[in-house]
Amino acid sequence: MLERFRQFWSNVWAPLGDLLLRLGVKPDWVTIVGTLGVSAAALWFFPRGQFLAGVLVIVFFVFSDILDGYMARKSGQSSAWGAFLDSTLDRVADASIFAGLVLWYAGEGDSTLYLSLSLACLFFGALTSYARARAESLGMTAKGGIAERADRLVAILTATGLAAMLDLPVLIEIGLWVLAVASVITVIQRMMMVHKQAFDRPEV
Repeated sequence: MLERFRQFWSNVWAPLGDLLLRLGVKPDWVTIVGTLGVSAAALWFFPRGQFLAGVLVIVFFVFSDILDGYMARKSGQSSAWGAFLDSTLDRVADASIFAGLVLWYAGEGDSTLYLSLSLACLFFGALTSYARARAESLGMTAKGGIAERADRLVAILTATGLAAMLDLPVLIEIGLWVLAVASVITVIQRMMMVHKQAFDRPEV
């Protein structure tokens, strides 16, 4: 759903992308730095309950996911390796965000329930991505569903940021419930997509 805004943000970050290319910066470097930034922020700030600081730093580095793609297209450096690296490191960044929440609830947050929900979001988010990748490896498609990667990312960062600004921790808890359920539904939706394509194929 939120992928429709990618072109808008690509245009916003285009001047920075052009500058980095002129300085000789490679798109892959931006991908790696962005992932390190997101992961470090999530695993440093979230376990300490410093949610607003964590969200602000994460959001800054999240835009590298758009910046590297723009740079690769603009410079003609798009490649299978770049696509693989970007997709793989996206999983690392996503996992780090929920791992940060797992550590918070395992420590000062002190909640087995929300620790479990954070783990569920991490697990089903990864499974959602795997379902698409596996389908594509079999010559089918499994893109879509009610909670794609961008939707999950915006939802958890919004809930966490607002919880910190309004001093309402319950917003994180609501966000985790919604994301856990939505992620399960998305996995099921993608499985149904693949099931339909598999059985609609004409027999050879």
